[in-house]
Amino acid sequence: QVQLVESGGGSVQPGGSLRLSCAISGSILSNYLMGWYRQAPGKQRELVARISTSGYTHYADSVKGRFTISIDNVKTTIYLQMNSLKPEDTAVYYCYYELGPQWGQGTQVTVSS
Repeated sequence: QVQLVESGGGSVQPGGSLRLSCAISGSILSNYLMGWYRQAPGKQRELVARISTSGYTHYADSVKGRFTISIDNVKTTIYLQMNSLKPEDTAVYYCYYELGPQWGQGTQVTVSS
């Protein structure tokens, strides 16, 4: 069984940056995608970014050009680098693995003055 544990969330002012990490335990299969979702209060959970082990990436239009998803060389950690943060980026961010799917517990990101 794959387990996902997020970290790196916190509070930041508009225009600031944060880097989220998702520690992966268990074996990741190459045919399944990994990535990040987010859920703001009163809103549906939405896709932020996804990545394959071959390097394929996809981003939501709302974060394209500001966020970067990556995975380390030994495939034990997924990262989400978030730059030029906006108040509308405020949400709980969840790591996911397509097989299952499996979800992390979530980490809060708050962007405000």
